[in-house]
This record gives sequence, structure tokens and C-alpha cells, in this order.
Amino acid sequence: MKHVFFAALLLCAAAVQAAPALKSGTFSPARVAPEIAQKAADGSDFRLSALRGKVVVLEFGFTHCPAVCPASLAMLAQARQKLGPHADRLQVVFISVDPERDTPARLKSYLAQFDKSFIGLTGTPEQMAAIRKDYGITATKFAAPAGQSGYQMGHSSYLYFIDKKGMLRALMPFGRPADEMVHDVNVLAAE
Repeated sequence: MKHVFFAALLLCAAAVQAAPALKSGTFSPARVAPEIAQKAADGSDFRLSALRGKVVVLEFGFTHCPAVCPASLAMLAQARQKLGPHADRLQVVFISVDPERDTPARLKSYLAQFDKSFIGLTGTPEQMAAIRKDYGITATKFAAPAGQSGYQMGHSSYLYFIDKKGMLRALMPFGRPADEMVHDVNVLAAE
């Protein structure tokens, strides 16, 4: 009887090791990612559900961001490079929290500096607020620092991972390295 118990214990341990854990925080249980239907910055009709079969990473940000958004987009571009021949497993979607300034042309040009495959979404303030609400993203307009004109935006800085079946699976905070992104994309792509 002891041998059966130990054999079962070893099988369970092997099963746990066979499925690598995500580096990002996970949604447990996973849930269907809220649909996004919006014009993309290139003028095409975008539907999140049309990306089934790929791992999708959503980033919320704005083109006038001085530090966080460009650093995050650079990390995502680096992750795509590190994926090499498997880069097509990952689709990055950048969603504007500043639609008043992020015109489609500006957003398309901005994202092309990082990776031409990145999809940008902008729209009316009401459309973008509805998407932020669906994903629990906050965005606040505040005055620019002294000596600068205009305004800045404060916003949540998470990357949302959506698996190949359209399930919201993980959330990565700002500042994580590209290797962790590559790890999580590979885990989700292998499922």
C-alpha cells in the first residue's frame, strides 16, 4: 500500500513540474476577456476576439508619457525579438488613456518606433473610458509640472495577458524584465 501511495505522490509531483507557472500574477479563475471592438490606429476594424489563437498583451498608456509607457513598450519590443521565430505568438495592443491627444496618426507613428506589429487603439473619450472600465484601469488628467505646458496623465500600469482562447489569465506590473514576458508568452502559447 505504501508503494501505491508514493507512486501516486510522484505522479502528482511530476504533473506539477510539467506545467510551468506564470511569472505574472494570475487571475484565478481565469475569465473571458471583455470584448474590445474599436477602430485601430491604422483605420482597420479591431476586435479582440479576432486574435484568438495568439497570446495578446494589452497595455494602457499614452503617447505623451515621459517614462513608463516608452519603457514598457521597449520591453515588449525586446520580448518579441527574444521570441525569435515565435514572435508571431504574441500580439501587443496599446490602448490610449489620452484620446484627446492620441489621434490615430500620432498613435500609429508612436508605436512604429517600437515595433510595427503593435496595434494601437484610440477613439472618443467615452469609448476609451468604457474600455478602461471593463479592465479596471484608472486614468487621471493632471497639470503638467511647472515650466511645461499642457497636462499629463496618471494611469494604472499593468500588462494584461489574454490566452489563445480569449481568457484573461495574468497581470504583470510595470518594470518586469523582457525574459519574464517571454516566459509567460511561451507558457500560454504552449497550452
